[in-house]
Amino acid sequence: MDRRRFLQTLAIAAAAPAVPVRARENDAKVGPLRSDPNKILDLPHGYSYSIVSTAGERMDDGLCVPQAHDGMAAFARDDGRIALVCNHEIKPAFRDQSAFAKLSDRQLSELRDRIYDWGSGKTPGCGGTTTTIYNPATQQTERQFLSLAGTELNCDGGPTPWGTWLSCEECFESPGNDLSAARFVRRDRWHGYVFEVPADAEGMVDPVPIKAMGKFEHEAAAVHEKSGIVYMTEDRHHSLFYRYIPNAPGKLREGGKLQALAVVGQPSFMTHNWSRQPDIRPGESLPVHWIDLDNVNSAKNDLRLRGAEAGAAMFARGEGLCTNGEDVAFTCTIGGPARLGQVFAYQPSPFEGQAAEQDSPAELTLIDEATHGSMLRNADNITFAPWGDLIVCEDTSSHCGLVGIRPDGSQYQLADNAYSNSELAGVCFSPDGAVLFVNVQYPGMTLAITGPFPT
Repeated sequence: MDRRRFLQTLAIAAAAPAVPVRARENDAKVGPLRSDPNKILDLPHGYSYSIVSTAGERMDDGLCVPQAHDGMAAFARDDGRIALVCNHEIKPAFRDQSAFAKLSDRQLSELRDRIYDWGSGKTPGCGGTTTTIYNPATQQTERQFLSLAGTELNCDGGPTPWGTWLSCEECFESPGNDLSAARFVRRDRWHGYVFEVPADAEGMVDPVPIKAMGKFEHEAAAVHEKSGIVYMTEDRHHSLFYRYIPNAPGKLREGGKLQALAVVGQPSFMTHNWSRQPDIRPGESLPVHWIDLDNVNSAKNDLRLRGAEAGAAMFARGEGLCTNGEDVAFTCTIGGPARLGQVFAYQPSPFEGQAAEQDSPAELTLIDEATHGSMLRNADNITFAPWGDLIVCEDTSSHCGLVGIRPDGSQYQLADNAYSNSELAGVCFSPDGAVLFVNVQYPGMTLAITGPFPT
């Protein structure tokens, strides 16, 4: 089943009453979870993990592996290795959890030119990304270094078809994030932006915010391969779903147009399903159009509010976002009557980003909605599995796991963190589909999972 049909079938399943599902041959390959003697992550029988990255360890550049591993993507290298680019969701107040944890002020000052927000040397941006070179043949980490420095609360993001990682700041902060330090820093180093990190970088990249992509609490990003359009989610209780149409596909820094999704004929449509009558029913598809946004770098943190006033649809904390190159799936972590999360699909128009798209509009579909009786709770990061299912990270109060969603709408556990209250994040597959990477966010660890994955 191709992935477009998967989303369509899942939408049909969401609208249908629950019925018993005959076990498939592949289901036996994702059986009950077994307790992990190392108390890190429970997996099905026949599966195992190796540790790729651990917070606090020394990296090859002399810095420390930061804590709070979050969004992540895996890129193929010519030498058979994998480059893992990983976000770290850290505030300036937590320098002791950052890559700079063991640096003196003098040592930190030597890196000043590579740090986006210097914070007068007292409150530097402590988020950013690390890049890990992993050898899948030996299951060993061969090299690790800081690749983006001085940003804040780098939550999720997304890979691009041209081999870069879009790292998103989930914040809306002033430089230094400290009033006592703000007068010492440059006023062009505000936060709430997207940064691009080449997967083949060999050290810290030049930290350049892509300001045309908007200043807001970014969560995740995904690229429509045919057009080069970038879709983005926003982690607010009443957030927008955005798209960025670059002036030149693949060259995001050269400017473009930022827009927000709206439902045809239903301005300012709410997708939350928090009221007694549902706003959108599971399996329902709605035609959409896009609204141009202006003043996308406003200092008032009102972009989503102005977008809603102009007719844009609103979502309940947009979180994870993934694409198969054509269709898009994204999560809203507190959507639904139980506020336990939703999964949406966005099917682009055949004329995405062109004037003709109004004659053949894109569609928004609610393909899953968690209830008190469902396995999935508070969906966050999300990815397409090579065997056709969606794999979703949970961000709930306890026992966060990886949950698979099949085309028939049924769910299964692929992993469970039964040993801490940390969410799982950064779920992604190696380019050949043989390895599943995932992060235990706190204090911070990346795992590489192998096993008899379904086919």
